[in-house]
Amino acid sequence: MIDTGMKSPTEGDSHTPYSRYVQTEVLHTLQELVSDSPAEPAFLANVQISEIYWALITRELLTAQTELRSDRIAATNRVLRRIVSHMEAFNANWRSLSWLTPAELMPILKGLSARHGKDTALQGWAFREMVFLLGVKDRPSLEHFEPQPHRFRQLSERLSSPSLYDDILAALARDGKPIPPQYLTPDYAAVYVSNKEIEGVWAEIYRVDDPADHWRTLAELLADIAVEFTNWKYLHLMATRRTFGSRPAYHGVDAIQWLLPTMNEIPFPEVWSARGLVV
Repeated sequence: MIDTGMKSPTEGDSHTPYSRYVQTEVLHTLQELVSDSPAEPAFLANVQISEIYWALITRELLTAQTELRSDRIAATNRVLRRIVSHMEAFNANWRSLSWLTPAELMPILKGLSARHGKDTALQGWAFREMVFLLGVKDRPSLEHFEPQPHRFRQLSERLSSPSLYDDILAALARDGKPIPPQYLTPDYAAVYVSNKEIEGVWAEIYRVDDPADHWRTLAELLADIAVEFTNWKYLHLMATRRTFGSRPAYHGVDAIQWLLPTMNEIPFPEVWSARGLVV
């Protein structure tokens, strides 16, 4: 091991360096079970892992925005590659719950409701922040965070701030690409509307098809991110079908019927539609 020059812990220190860094004594107290279901430890661990990944991806998206605002496109692409890797690993996490059945899940949900009140995954603020940064804006979703005023404020600010795609369009414009002016100072909280001129910018990048072009690389990384994001939603949908079925959830709305439309929320729309223009 590398000698960092740091002093060894004092004799009275009850933690190893590893334990202090990872905070294992805290980490392993965070699984407070609410049922006797033998499936709950795996279920809760997977949910908590999801939260950690959402926060990690959010941090990386913010880093990518910082690089974009300095027009460091190659550096941005390095960050985007990391995001793709994180999402691939995150999606693999679903396999850890592939065995879960309704009989194993329902005692967990009943225990959760009895101890903590009516629950919905829509209350996951880390997921919502990540989704806003990906450019999928949804003002009504903020209502789920009213019980957490500080998170409500945080998400309201994120909703009204540029997404990753907004910063990409701004960087394209600074690079001389014909991005319409209204897309450079938009209402960031509004639902994104696709634009033919922006579609044409991506189509031209794909027509040239220069492997050395950082913008072409960036476009493909955006496609990878959108694929992994959509894969996650599909895996979520199928896990819900398998473990919960068609019954009221999400404040009385059928779970499957609520999730199905979200499959069409694909980030970076012109990166996709431009492919139909390349001949």
